[in-house]
Amino acid sequence: MIHKLSIQNYAIIDAIEIDFHSGLNIITGETGAGKSILMGALGLILGGRADSSALLNKEKKSIIEGFFAVKEKQSVITFLQQEGFDYEGALILRREIAVTGKSRAFINDSPCTLQQLKQLASLLVDLHQQFDTLDIAESDFQRAVIDILAGNHSHYIPFQEKYQQWKQLLNTIKKIETEKVNFTREADYHQFLLDELVQLNVKENELEELDAEWQLLSNAATIKMGLSNAYEALDNSEEPLTAALKNIQAGLTQISKLYPAIDLQLDRLKTIYIELKDIAQELSHLADSINENESRATVVNERITAGDKLLRKHGFTHTKELLALQADLQKKLDAVYNIDEQYQQHIEAAKKLEKELQEIAEIIKVNRLAQAPIFEKSVNNLLKQVGMPNAQIKVVFEPTQLTMYGTEETLFLFDANKQGRFESLGKVASGGELSRLMLCIKSLVASTIDLPTMIFDEIDTGISGEAAKQVGIIMQTMAATRQIICITHQPQIAGKASAHFYVYKEAKKDGIKTEIKLLTESERIEAIAKMLGGEKPTAAALENAREMMN
Repeated sequence: MIHKLSIQNYAIIDAIEIDFHSGLNIITGETGAGKSILMGALGLILGGRADSSALLNKEKKSIIEGFFAVKEKQSVITFLQQEGFDYEGALILRREIAVTGKSRAFINDSPCTLQQLKQLASLLVDLHQQFDTLDIAESDFQRAVIDILAGNHSHYIPFQEKYQQWKQLLNTIKKIETEKVNFTREADYHQFLLDELVQLNVKENELEELDAEWQLLSNAATIKMGLSNAYEALDNSEEPLTAALKNIQAGLTQISKLYPAIDLQLDRLKTIYIELKDIAQELSHLADSINENESRATVVNERITAGDKLLRKHGFTHTKELLALQADLQKKLDAVYNIDEQYQQHIEAAKKLEKELQEIAEIIKVNRLAQAPIFEKSVNNLLKQVGMPNAQIKVVFEPTQLTMYGTEETLFLFDANKQGRFESLGKVASGGELSRLMLCIKSLVASTIDLPTMIFDEIDTGISGEAAKQVGIIMQTMAATRQIICITHQPQIAGKASAHFYVYKEAKKDGIKTEIKLLTESERIEAIAKMLGGEKPTAAALENAREMMN
């Protein structure tokens, strides 16, 4: 439950604190006093939209804080732990609106996202405002009500997990079907390209190596002659260079005995002679190894021509690109060959999941069908209690395709005057009828769900007298097991309060401000009497107010 609400610098509120009680908290006050402003501020800490225009003093920020007693509500504790928020027995939700309009949210003084604030608030408070009655006309709301009362939420977790898996499988199957069409259309062309590459059967770097070999084969005579000429000049002519060096070396050896200073140069000449001799021998071997092999040249030329043709066809320059294309084409063709098997596997898996979903959906449907007459009887009895004796609600189910909520749509039909003509709520129910109907439904749901606080903002629209009294009784009954906060204009409802707060405007030196106070018993009697008989209540009105409170 929420045990304190602190509001600073919001609308026409300077600074107020409200200490809510357990049970039924009633808020009254004249129209325009600021009751809805309180709900607006409370809505902010529950994740509502912020607006800088709501700042009273445009030079400082607005701060709204709610202090909650969580006790051992496990869903709240689990949420805080999973989202990484500190929790030591207390829970504070805070919203700050800066002068720039930027809004910040906090959970136990730690910054949080607006989505996190909304998720946590949904576990703590149900805020019912005047226009929330529009929800009751929505099919999703109607289904949720029946499912809560029927206990179907225990089936939702496995059902919706399987449903998501099933939908993913269907999407995958659809994708495979599209791929099959594309693959089949392209398969023949891919096979043709692959056959060309397989027939060529190139090895890594083969075309580059063949090109080098072709250069050698096509110029063999020129290369052989050049190598032979070099060998002849070095070591096999009439006056070879090696013989001349040998003679120079012999002459210097004779004088080295007389002039040792040339020993170093002599050693260098010996080294040069040996190196030239070795070069000459290698050139001779290379010349001998080169032959004009026309048959090999023909083979190499044909191979290079075939390879160049495919390189140009695909816009490539290297052998490795042809090999990469061959691997890619093979992969695509393998996919074509394997796709039928994959497709069938997915079809079988989808059928299995759909069968499991249908089985769970049938359980959900049976529970709904069993709950519908119980719900109709309970609501219709409550409608009589709140002054609508001729109104009736009827629950119907329309078959649908399998959805994440089962195989039928839930619809609430309404007959306000026992005419036997049931139509959808949005068409035939007035605003006041929707408000009372919503209260009846929420009173039933409240006994099923673990929600600590419920807030009603002027749910008594369009009722008075005995109907208002019965609405008060229903709220008082609900308040026996949870905290109820209700803004009302009806004295019959105000008389049922555990705690009665009065909202009023007060003139201060810096303007008109909204204030709120908890009424004493005597103040409550006077406030209810004024609601009954005007600003100056009569003795009869005061006595009537006492009777309502008792």
